[in-house]
Amino acid sequence: MRRGGVRTAAFRWLVLIVLVLVWETATRVSGSAFFPPPSAIVARMHAMWFSGPPATLFLTDSAIGNILPSLGRMAAGFAGGAIAGVVLGLALGLSARAYDYLDGVLQFLRAVPPPALVTVFLVLFGFGFRMQLAFIVFSIVWPVLLNTADGARSVEPLHLQTCQVFRLSRAERLRRVVLPSTLPKMFAGLRLALSLSLIVMVFSELLPGTTNGIGFQITDAYSTFDLPAMWAAIVLLGVLGYLLNEVFLIVERRVLGWHHAAQQLIT
Repeated sequence: MRRGGVRTAAFRWLVLIVLVLVWETATRVSGSAFFPPPSAIVARMHAMWFSGPPATLFLTDSAIGNILPSLGRMAAGFAGGAIAGVVLGLALGLSARAYDYLDGVLQFLRAVPPPALVTVFLVLFGFGFRMQLAFIVFSIVWPVLLNTADGARSVEPLHLQTCQVFRLSRAERLRRVVLPSTLPKMFAGLRLALSLSLIVMVFSELLPGTTNGIGFQITDAYSTFDLPAMWAAIVLLGVLGYLLNEVFLIVERRVLGWHHAAQQLIT
């Protein structure tokens, strides 16, 4: 298994290197100003964000003033949406009547594209951080809420009956039975919400009234026709998305290690 994992990782790096080389060759041959080669993009990324003094861990003022605010907005929105989704999902999942009454409304709200409600958020919260935070929370709460509710509804009835036999309190049932059974689907919703939070964070920074952030840098670079800077921000978003997903998978494997071990025993 370990040798197979090393081979898979090596193959992934090989595919990435080949794609970058093809990209570099194609852009240099075409000579298009709209598609700079990866070498120019990497050089622009280094100049924009990673060439500061050692006292700032090599981060420039542009990185501190744009990358960190974007990550802060994303983290705050993800935390708010995750907490709201887990709490409401557990409440709905444990109440069959409430779930039946509200399922249609929840499915309707989930289907509404968040960008279509930008005007509503602007009227309610105005420009700035409050609107961006509310927009991110509203956009990501649905996968967490619905997956958590579905996980809570899928708890084995025998387990709940056993809790009643042993006269466990509602809090003990929630902690010992419902939450462990819900965690796999809850993490599935959280993983989807994490990637979605990066997307809607950038979209919120493209709106008027934003003065910093990666999305703001993309808009500013486009308006000044600084295409290498625009592509540098786009590549950075891809790197951030990949790293955040890998970190989340590590946390998920640690938290759900017991679940994967139980599945292996069953199979």
